[in-house]
Amino acid sequence: MAGDHAAAPTAVLLVSCPDRRGIVAALAQLLYGHGANILDADQHTDPVAGQFFQRIRFDLSDMHTDRITLEHALREVAERFAMTLTLRYAADRKRMAIFVSRYDHCLLDLLWRHRAGELDCDIPLILSNHPDLQPLADQFGVAYHVFPITRENKPEQERRQIELLQQSAIDVVVLARYMQILSAESIAAFPWRIINIHHSFLPAFVGGNPYQQAYDRGVKLIGATAHYATTELDEGPIIEQGVSRASHRDAVADLVRKGRDLERTVLARAVRWHLEDRVLVYGKKTVVFE
Repeated sequence: MAGDHAAAPTAVLLVSCPDRRGIVAALAQLLYGHGANILDADQHTDPVAGQFFQRIRFDLSDMHTDRITLEHALREVAERFAMTLTLRYAADRKRMAIFVSRYDHCLLDLLWRHRAGELDCDIPLILSNHPDLQPLADQFGVAYHVFPITRENKPEQERRQIELLQQSAIDVVVLARYMQILSAESIAAFPWRIINIHHSFLPAFVGGNPYQQAYDRGVKLIGATAHYATTELDEGPIIEQGVSRASHRDAVADLVRKGRDLERTVLARAVRWHLEDRVLVYGKKTVVFE
């Protein structure tokens, strides 16, 4: 907004490595030595896996070296500690593509949150296998690309989708109730960068018509699960989950309504955490620095 002071330049450092003494001190001393001011830091150690994880957000305003020098020093520390390290600058906004079929609730929620400033990214395009939601994309001024998919044309259409995403420099893909199973090629093109929302509290009631299954079983809790897409259907590392109370008075339509509310909020949280570089994947799990 006019008159606001420009935000200070910041960056986020995500670290994972085998746990050993001296990691925290080495990173803190390195950043201090370059004039970076640590704004917040969070860490986690998995004693079973023997792994250390840390997220550091720091201010670049008073750095007395350039970014190339900082990145070189970080690579040296990474080699010393066998560290997987990701450095992202806040000024480099991520570019997000949304995949959708005919359900509009998750798409609409993401677009509203983006317009309200809750999701710090650019959304240059929406991809769908149906034309139904074109008017919604038009309302928000986002390009809408339709790729009709059949069993026969699916491989070629997915290749075209990947090409479009790469040409558009997309960083993260969100499956906002996209009712197609992605191929291994699509997933490999965006490893740990495809976020899916599943319409149940995994692993319960997987597959088709989960709300009817929940109704038939008289469940007292229903849920939704946001996870990274992998080649194993609905088995990717979980980012976020949510539940809602149900009762014997709920009809299937009530469960659908409650479920859609959960899907919107759970997906939005997962997307925001990914955009803010709060998620680290290891094995089949995630560390989420909330």
